[in-house]
Amino acid sequence: MSYLEYLEYPEPRYHSDRGEVNAVFRPADSPPDIVSPGASTHYLATNESTGGEFGLYRVELGAQSAGAKTHFHKAMSESFYILSGELELYNGERWVTGREGDFLYVPVGGLHAFKNVTDEPTSMLMLFSPGAPREEYFEHVAEMSQRGGEELERFRFRHDSYFVEDLKPEAE
Repeated sequence: MSYLEYLEYPEPRYHSDRGEVNAVFRPADSPPDIVSPGASTHYLATNESTGGEFGLYRVELGAQSAGAKTHFHKAMSESFYILSGELELYNGERWVTGREGDFLYVPVGGLHAFKNVTDEPTSMLMLFSPGAPREEYFEHVAEMSQRGGEELERFRFRHDSYFVEDLKPEAE
């Protein structure tokens, strides 16, 4: 077997010659951190717990859940991994049906959306990289969506969520 002579890894961020005991375990039966009508969210790894490296969340959507309309992020990528059920995913060009084991990566600036149009629940992992304080977004998005208007728009922009419906037309 041959190996590449040079691999480019990131610069070390840990400089001790000994490892540390610092892993974090979350049992599968931990209750969700947020429960809202039609959805629940488990904070698996937050911006705070990963030192900003990434955020990982398990999201369970009920049947016929609206999900999120078309939007993009300026500061982070977002990935979706379907654990169970089916989820409609918008990849910036068209809607695709994600099923168990399917994965969608959305680079920074990539248009995307998701929704559950089935009569069955679905479960997915959402990964944000680098990490961002998404917990406040998840905890208040339903309330802010009910308020609507400029307050919702400011809330979305504050959380790096640029929904197409909020954007002003470009000057010609």
